[in-house]
Amino acid sequence: MSIPKTVKVLLFSSGVSGLLFIARALSLGSTDYWYLNWNLFLAWLPLLFSYLAIRYVTKHGWLHPKGLLLIALWLAFLPNSFYIATDFIHLLESPASSLLFDTVLILSFTFNGFLLGYLSILPIHSLLIRRLRPTRAHITIAGTFLLCSFAIYLGRYLRWNTWDIVSNPLGLLFDVSERFINPSSHEQTFRTTALFFVLISTFYVVLWQLRTEKIHTTLKPTKGS
Repeated sequence: MSIPKTVKVLLFSSGVSGLLFIARALSLGSTDYWYLNWNLFLAWLPLLFSYLAIRYVTKHGWLHPKGLLLIALWLAFLPNSFYIATDFIHLLESPASSLLFDTVLILSFTFNGFLLGYLSILPIHSLLIRRLRPTRAHITIAGTFLLCSFAIYLGRYLRWNTWDIVSNPLGLLFDVSERFINPSSHEQTFRTTALFFVLISTFYVVLWQLRTEKIHTTLKPTKGS
């Protein structure tokens, strides 16, 4: 079975990020940013689950248990695609001599993470539009971005990760419920969630608009120009 061209391009782009990491590790003798590779691996999982979910849901419907499980797995791992953007905070620890390189390194991984996340969302969004009214489909996707933004806060500040949903659900539930029971004591929760919601949803709106309007056709020169 041949690999789709889109996947090949994504693998190439992720490979470039990996090579940048290797170049830094060899030149500085340090693997300080090793976790970027793990985060990028996690960012690939939503794309895989999205592909499997779309195939299954198209054949068997949304309410089949396996289809629901695949959608749940997609949603659980999706925040990892956007979480990489928080790794820019580690630039504070970078030496001045490698600061520019480290910025490009993290930007490369962040770009790939966002790209993988958005490409996992687009087909699900399109499928929702065929099943629901467009407004409801858009609201569902907006709610997904809101959940992702909250999950990014949980990961960066409270150090929860996707695996904790299974390994420590009660502890995770306690921390989440505490933020809503006493919102005035956790202003950072809502500031961070709102900040990332604006960031990732704005990028997606632009991507969605470009996709739906097929901007490359509008830029095609007219006869006589």
